[in-house]
Amino acid sequence: QVQLVESGGGLVQPGGSLRLSCEASGFDLDYYTIGWFRQVPGQEREGVSCISAIDASAYYADSLKGRFTISKDNAQNTIYLQLRSLNSEDPAVYYCVADGTFIRFGTCVTYDYAHWGQGTQVTVSS
Repeated sequence: QVQLVESGGGLVQPGGSLRLSCEASGFDLDYYTIGWFRQVPGQEREGVSCISAIDASAYYADSLKGRFTISKDNAQNTIYLQLRSLNSEDPAVYYCVADGTFIRFGTCVTYDYAHWGQGTQVTVSS
């Protein structure tokens, strides 16, 4: 059974950084496409980043390139999202996602994933 458990969210000042973690179980990180979404209440979920199972490359939403970094640690079965230079547009619930489908390259950023974590809240405030 696929399970995803996020942690690491919290309150950070504008310009600050956070590292989100997602503990994965029930599947092999090498053979699943994994990623992160975020959602602001009242708005649609937004694809943030993903790592393709086809070529292990990382992909990002264009508006977030350079500030966010996705990574994974297969030995720890953990997926990370490093957030930098946080601003007023970044507060949201951040969700870890996974899917066993071989999703075509960059389309993994906005793919309709089968498995979702419960989310972790990121708040940006001075």
